[in-house]
Amino acid sequence: MANESEDGQEKTEDPTERKLQKAREDGKVLTSKEMFVFTTLAMGLFMIITMTTYGSAYIADWQSLFRIDEGVELDQHIIRNMYNSILFCGKILLIFGLPLVVITLATQAAVGGFIFAPKAMQFKGNRINPLSGLKRMFSMKSLVELAKSVLKVVLLFSLAGLCIWGFLPDLLRLPDTNLFDALIVLRDQVPVLIGVMTLGLIFISAIDYFWQRHTFTQELLMTKQELKDEFKQTEGSPEVKAKIRRKQMEASQQSAQQRSALDDVVNATAIITNPTHFAVALKYEVGQPGAPVILAMGKGAIAAQIIERGENARITVFRSPPLARALFFTGSIGQEISDGLYNAVAIVLAYIYRIEKGEDADNPLVELPDDLQFDEFGKLVSGVDNVS
Repeated sequence: MANESEDGQEKTEDPTERKLQKAREDGKVLTSKEMFVFTTLAMGLFMIITMTTYGSAYIADWQSLFRIDEGVELDQHIIRNMYNSILFCGKILLIFGLPLVVITLATQAAVGGFIFAPKAMQFKGNRINPLSGLKRMFSMKSLVELAKSVLKVVLLFSLAGLCIWGFLPDLLRLPDTNLFDALIVLRDQVPVLIGVMTLGLIFISAIDYFWQRHTFTQELLMTKQELKDEFKQTEGSPEVKAKIRRKQMEASQQSAQQRSALDDVVNATAIITNPTHFAVALKYEVGQPGAPVILAMGKGAIAAQIIERGENARITVFRSPPLARALFFTGSIGQEISDGLYNAVAIVLAYIYRIEKGEDADNPLVELPDDLQFDEFGKLVSGVDNVS
């Protein structure tokens, strides 16, 4: 039967990468206790076999700690032996401890990887809740752990019993041999006993590993609704994505329209510019009905092309950043300018007519209504200087 979420939906979908990452942040990773037992015992067996070859030197060091040299004062001998004892213990700890630490870390890296999860160290009240404890005691996980423990005891004791039964003739002769011969027998038989038990642990650790991986995956299974919710969080909701696509399409169409309108710049009466960010080409014929019409407009590279084409066609370019921004953000190519900009554009065109006739004229003060003052991003601003 599939797992169910709190709202009753079945968890049938494999966990996503984001769900696995969140589990790691919470301190949940795949691990196998029996795999640790197997790898550490195997490393211990390797060290025992190694020590039978190179252990004589360490035995000699151990013997030297109990030797009293002639002609050496007792106080000096005690101090020297204490120092040598610390070095000897440190050396043994390094030789035996370091490989076990390395193999433990390597086992976790191979099984589930390393994590640093501060959330796992936080206090959780359900861990001391008696009802939660009873639930864990009688859960399927506890029954599986009990079965593994029984299997481990039965299997390891059986293998150990078979080995000892095979060694029994040699073991029965130990009382009739000297200590040296007895140690040789133990040197040959103890590694075999540990090796057989290690082979038995391979079977148990494999069962534990696959069971732990199964339960770990089952705990992280997701419902179809959880997959949809996660997709919305990571990729965005369909409504937002559709709105973004619509905005992108509008921007693309607007850019294409602005580029196609560049050819009409030569027919413009004047060009209002920022002068670097925006440029708007206007056409107005005196005596004709209607307001000035926007022939072309753009910003950035398109604005630079409008200015360049206008200068090549000897069209007057007038610098007025607030007016250029207002025309750009309120107008459309082929349409008349906004009603609120009639007065400002009329002042600019009158100034341009006088300049083109060769008259002397001061640069006009262009004032805009508060609701038509924009920054370069198209946001309304207030309290700015209209001629800036």
